[in-house]
Amino acid sequence: MVALASAAGAAVASAAGTDAWQGMRQRVARLFGRGDGAAQRFHLERLDGSVAELERAGPEAREQARARVLAAWQTRFHDLLDDADDEDRGELARQLDELVRYGQRPFGGMSAGDGGLTVEGTVDIRADRGSAAAGVMGDVTIGNPQRPGPGHN
Repeated sequence: MVALASAAGAAVASAAGTDAWQGMRQRVARLFGRGDGAAQRFHLERLDGSVAELERAGPEAREQARARVLAAWQTRFHDLLDDADDEDRGELARQLDELVRYGQRPFGGMSAGDGGLTVEGTVDIRADRGSAAAGVMGDVTIGNPQRPGPGHN
């Protein structure tokens, strides 16, 4: 359980201030709130405080600030597991494992392989006047094909 709490704390600290943050933030607040809206709001404020601490730290102090955020969230996750009864602890461990796996996905889970395109937001791709347009484009030939010679269909 200590390793799981440590991994979850590291996931929160790593996601803070990145594209994965909003998803991580919501997951953590739901985990701690456990259906209580006031508790969720309280933990959202704590999470926002973690990001604010990182933003206030200058470049030279950012790693120290990240280490403090990591330690604080490790302790909170450890306490959450420690305070749970045996029945709830198993479910919390499963949810923490999911949280850690979410934190390990690139850019909050969005990725594209070779030749792929990953977009967050709106993409508007247009072609006009005999041009070609695409999000990802391989070899393209524009124009009329040559007429087949004798013996070609």
